[in-house]
Amino acid sequence: MELIKRLRKTGVLSRIAVAILDCLIILASGGFALFVRFEFSIGAIERGLLEEWYTFVPLQIILTILVFIIMRMYRFVWNSVSAADFGRMVLATALANALSYSLELGLHIHHSRSVVFMSMCFQMVGFIGIRFIVRVYNGIRHRMGCRVDGDNSVNVMIVGAGQAGRMLIREYQGSEQIHARICCIIDDDPSKWGSYIDGIKIVGGREEIPHFARVEGIDQIIFAIPTADARTQRDILDICKETGCRLKKVPGIYQIVNGEISLDSVKDIQVEDLLGRDPVKLDTEAMKSFINGKSVMVTGGGGSIGSELCRQIAKLSPSQLIILDIYENNAYEIQQELIRQYGSGLDLSVEIASVRDKDKIYEIFEEYRPDVVFHAAAHKHVPLMEHCPSEAIKNNIFGTWHVMRAAEKFGTSKFVEISTDKAVNPTNIMGATKRFCEMMLMSKKDSPTEFCAVRFGNVLGSNGSVVPLFKKQIEAGGPVTITDKRIIRYFMTIPEAAQLVLEAGSMAHSNQIYVLDMGEPVKILDLAENIIKLSGLQPGKDIEIKEIGLRPGEKLYEELLMSSGILSKTSNKKIFVEEQEEIPEAEILAKLDELDKAVDCSEGSQDDSMLIDLMHKMVPTYKDAKSYNAGR
Repeated sequence: MELIKRLRKTGVLSRIAVAILDCLIILASGGFALFVRFEFSIGAIERGLLEEWYTFVPLQIILTILVFIIMRMYRFVWNSVSAADFGRMVLATALANALSYSLELGLHIHHSRSVVFMSMCFQMVGFIGIRFIVRVYNGIRHRMGCRVDGDNSVNVMIVGAGQAGRMLIREYQGSEQIHARICCIIDDDPSKWGSYIDGIKIVGGREEIPHFARVEGIDQIIFAIPTADARTQRDILDICKETGCRLKKVPGIYQIVNGEISLDSVKDIQVEDLLGRDPVKLDTEAMKSFINGKSVMVTGGGGSIGSELCRQIAKLSPSQLIILDIYENNAYEIQQELIRQYGSGLDLSVEIASVRDKDKIYEIFEEYRPDVVFHAAAHKHVPLMEHCPSEAIKNNIFGTWHVMRAAEKFGTSKFVEISTDKAVNPTNIMGATKRFCEMMLMSKKDSPTEFCAVRFGNVLGSNGSVVPLFKKQIEAGGPVTITDKRIIRYFMTIPEAAQLVLEAGSMAHSNQIYVLDMGEPVKILDLAENIIKLSGLQPGKDIEIKEIGLRPGEKLYEELLMSSGILSKTSNKKIFVEEQEEIPEAEILAKLDELDKAVDCSEGSQDDSMLIDLMHKMVPTYKDAKSYNAGR
């Protein structure tokens, strides 16, 4: 019984059943062709012809089944029959009969050519007919809600009656492994309303989604419009997520063109799909000329942004890629990923070291002498750095300084600092240290190395960001904690951030800070509610959202990066340049010396007020969080 269940689940029994039916069709077609040839009189059929037919038909059955197997005619046996399937069946049947007729001639069996031709035609009708009956049966079964395993089946709504939706319906109706019933289709084109696709009715536009989700008892909604722009997708998904159904989507348009839509390709909707951000348009030629054939180092290369930078850089054919990170687990993971993808085609090196270790950093730079450096190594967690300001200063400021000086000494042509929106009017020690790093870059006007920075906001899904935290809290049954219901942030995806960093780096010059357009602000409360809804749960009912108060150093509202009057446009509308005033290097050196002494004095002390006061002095825009938030 267990073997039968396994065979049924994999579809083997279905294929065997259809193969048996095909054998019966071949047998019946030949007999019926003889019957027709002799004017529907069994007695008129010559005895010799009957004997030859009985002798040869087993060989014809074996030959036809072999041809069908080779041409994979049983691979899609339970799918709905399309024009392409029809054509393949006609071709396979014609080929099988041509081979059979050739074998007959070789064995000196002389059937009437009219009998052979009629038999082939009857076979085509039978083969296609049995598969068409299966199509009708599947359509009725899915439409009427016949559930293979009862409680295990789900009710599905398809959004999109285009090519992707049609392909998806065929996949669902042709699968013996998926216990699902497609109940209805949604499409915004009024001319399609009331019509059917394989027995499934197109019931209306997007405004009908809540109604039919309720009436049909929908469990799952699949967004099947890969050509929709980001805003349209967001608007429709905003309606879908209010239904409480599980949301999924089909892949991109290029997979539609390649015919790659399958049940396996349908993925869960992610929170970034709800942002409504248009795809980034990149100057790939500029990026390629920037990286191609050059030695590139990424510090913090195992982190969220650093590892994505490594992936993007590897695509651009560098002469060498050097990953530097203090955390060996992350570095190992990206190393193995790149080795699997590129093998010996990528000259890859991994160094485990801290940017705070000046001697080790100089040793690594002397060995590799990178042409380009992306500096992503930093402590970034705001509350932790408020508790450990000396660590933030040692890692973010002095670590960056060591890498800058090493790059300058060993011939690096361009140094790109990964900065943050928290460096704009900072209200915490992490933001203040990142702003000081920007100031250090501004002191290198006359350096042979071009020093620049790229500043952007929060990255969805990065280590330590709110999205992974919310998901873990939901998995644990809640509550989901937010610091303040009024708080807003700017978000972009990890690949988008890495790609814009690369393009900004390709166009950057010394003493420039490149600011990435983060799009529209997002309320953290809305983000939390969306993630809960995407999990098929209801905020406040299934999962509590708890407000716990602002953390130390946290802003209520992040700075709107596009508000500065000194920003100028670039060739990419997502990238802006913020020109900076030059800072004398002597001034930075004096401040570094003062910071170094202050850090030494703070060792072993529980009082960090001296360091905080000094950072306020070093970074004039550094403000107190409480007073700053109160004035907003």
